[in-house]
Amino acid sequence: MQQHQVLWTPTSFQREHSQMTRYIGWLESRGLGSFADYAGLHAWSVTEPEAFWQSVWDFCELHCDTPAERVLGRRDMPGAEWFPGMRMNFAGNLLRHGRGPLADHDAVVCHGEAGKAVRYSFARLFRDVGALEAWLRARGVQCGDRVAGVVTHGYEALVAMLAATSMGAVWSSASPDFGADAIIDRFGQISPSVLVLANGYRYGGRDYDRREEFARVVQGLPGLRAVLDIPVLPGLGEQTGPAVTCWSRALAEGRGHEPSFTPLPADHPVYILFSSGTTGRPKCIVHGAAGILVNHAKELVLHGDMGPGDRLMYYTTCGWMMWNWQASALQAGVTLITVDGAVSHPDLNRLWALAEQEKVTHFGTSARFLAECRKAGLQPGQRFALDSLRLLFSTGSPLLPEDYDWVYGTLPEQVLLGSVAGGTDICGCFVGCCPLLPVRRGEIQCRFLGVDAVAVDEQGRETAGRGELVCRQPLPSMPVGFWQDDDGQRYRAAYFDTFPGVWAHGDYVAFTEQGGAIIYGRSDTTLNPGGVRIGTAEIYRQVELDPNIRDSLVVGRRIDGDVEVVLLVVANGELSQDQCSLLRQRIRTGASPRHMPRHILQVPEIPYTRSGKKVELAVARLLNGEGRSDNKDALANPQALDAIAGCLQTAGLLKP
Repeated sequence: MQQHQVLWTPTSFQREHSQMTRYIGWLESRGLGSFADYAGLHAWSVTEPEAFWQSVWDFCELHCDTPAERVLGRRDMPGAEWFPGMRMNFAGNLLRHGRGPLADHDAVVCHGEAGKAVRYSFARLFRDVGALEAWLRARGVQCGDRVAGVVTHGYEALVAMLAATSMGAVWSSASPDFGADAIIDRFGQISPSVLVLANGYRYGGRDYDRREEFARVVQGLPGLRAVLDIPVLPGLGEQTGPAVTCWSRALAEGRGHEPSFTPLPADHPVYILFSSGTTGRPKCIVHGAAGILVNHAKELVLHGDMGPGDRLMYYTTCGWMMWNWQASALQAGVTLITVDGAVSHPDLNRLWALAEQEKVTHFGTSARFLAECRKAGLQPGQRFALDSLRLLFSTGSPLLPEDYDWVYGTLPEQVLLGSVAGGTDICGCFVGCCPLLPVRRGEIQCRFLGVDAVAVDEQGRETAGRGELVCRQPLPSMPVGFWQDDDGQRYRAAYFDTFPGVWAHGDYVAFTEQGGAIIYGRSDTTLNPGGVRIGTAEIYRQVELDPNIRDSLVVGRRIDGDVEVVLLVVANGELSQDQCSLLRQRIRTGASPRHMPRHILQVPEIPYTRSGKKVELAVARLLNGEGRSDNKDALANPQALDAIAGCLQTAGLLKP
C-alpha cells in the first residue's frame, strides 16, 4: 500500500452528527465566522485565540463561579496568563452530572483481572467524593496541600483525585508497580500530606503484595499526616501504622458530606505530573485547573467526538498522563470503563472482548498493543460485535503504517483510527484526530484546534520536511510552572531555551501537504518502551547498586514502531548470564517492569563530555542509524564512541 493512501472517510451521517459539526454551526449562529472546512476553522482558532478558547468553554458548558476579566492576559511564552480573575473548581466541572438527568447513569465501570465488573453511578461518585473530602479535611488537609496516590486504575483513584481537587488540594499519582526509590524520587519532592496506597495489584494472573515496599515509601515521606489504604487485594490485609485508615472506614467517617467545590483562581494547581527523569530526578510539572479543563474539553468533545452516553475505555496506568486525560471525560457525561491488570491476560483478546461487553464507543490504547494484535493475527472485528465502537485512540509511540492497514482490515468500517501525539508536559495533544477528516495511512490527521504547531530546522526556521515540533503560541494546558522552581529557570530551560519564545517539544515531526502529521519519535533521549515514557536516571539508580558494574549508559533502540531499552555497562570482569538476570530483576523491582533492559551489553568505557556528563544522545543516534554527526571534540574520551560502535556491531544491534 502507498503511504498517505486514504483508508477511511467519514460518511455524511458521521459528519453531520459529529460534535465538531455541531460546534461549527454553534460558532456561525453566534456570528463568529463561516468555515468552509477544517483548515479554515483551525486558522481562525490560532489567529483569534481568545475568541476560540472562550467558545470552547461556552460550547462545552464549563462552569466558573466568577467569570474571567478576559481569556488571555499576558501572551508571553513562558508566562502566558489564562483566564485572569476567574474563580472556578476543577472537580465541580467533572462532577456536574452527579445531579440531574445523568445522576443514575454509569459514571465508572471497573474491570480487574478477577471478578465481575463493579459499576458506580454519577450520583454515587458525587457522594463518595464528598465523603472522602470530609475525611481529608478531618486530617488537616488544606487548600494547596498535596495528596499523592500509588494506585491502580480503578474507582478509588478517581474518587481520591476529585476529593482532593474539590477542596483545592493538588493531586499526583504513580502506578503500584514502581519501586520505592522511584516513588520517593517523585513524591519526595512535593511533600504530600496524605498518601493513598493500594496494598498490591494483580497482573498476568499473579498477585503482587506491595505492603513491605510501600512501608519504605511511607518512611521516606516524613511530612505525611495520614495514609489511606485501598485493599485492592483483600486477602492481604491492610497497611499497618498509626496513621493508616482503610478505604471503607474513611468513606464511612465522611458519609453525608457533599463536595465543597471550592472556587479557586484559574491557574490554581490541580495536578503535578512527572517527567521521565532522564537527567536526574523527575521534574515536577504543575498544571492549572482551568487550562487543563478547557483543553481536555476541546480534545475529548470536539476532536474525540464525545458526549453524554458515550463509553470510553482507555487502557492506562495512574502514572501516565492518559489517566488524567480520560478522567476529564466525566465532565461530558461520558462513562469511564477502567481496566486494570495485564493487557494480554488471559490473551490479547481481553480488551476487545470488554469493548463488546461494555458497548464501548471510544477505545484508547498504545501503538504497541495494536502492533501486537497485528503480529498475533487477531481479527477482533470478526470475532466480536463492535457495532458501538466509533473511535480507536492510539498514542504512546508512532503508529506504523502496517498497523493502520491492520485496523482497517479487521475493525468495523465506521471506526475512526485516532492516532494522537502530545505529552505529559501539556497533559494533552498537539496533533491528533478529527471526525471531519479522512484517515491517511501512516499519518496523524491534523493539528488540533488552537495549536500553532510547525516543524522547524536547527535554526528555528519552519521547514516542509522533518524537523523539531514546536508550538508558536501559548496553550492553556502548558504548565503553570515546575514545583519549587520559583524563578522559572528550569521551566524555561526545559522548553524555551532551544528556540526562545517558542515551545520546543522534543519530537521529530513532518507536516504533510494535507495538514496531517508524521511523528518520527523523540529528539532527545527519553525512552518510550510500550509507549510509556521512562527515564534513564531511574535505571542508573538501580544499576549503581550492583557491585559488579563500574559504569553504565542507557539508550533506546527503535524497532518495529516500539523502543527497546539497551543498557551498556562497564563491568569488573566478564558478566555471566546469571549476573545479567539479577541485574534485570534489580531494575524491575527497584524501578518498574518497563525499565527493564531488553539488551545488556558490555563495553570498555562510557563516553563523557568535558564537563563530566554522560553522552546518551550520541550513542542513541549511533544505535538507531540516524547518521547525524556529533561533535567529538566536546567529548573527554571520543574513543569510547568508536569502541561502543564495535560492540554494537558484534552484537547485531546496529542498524544498517
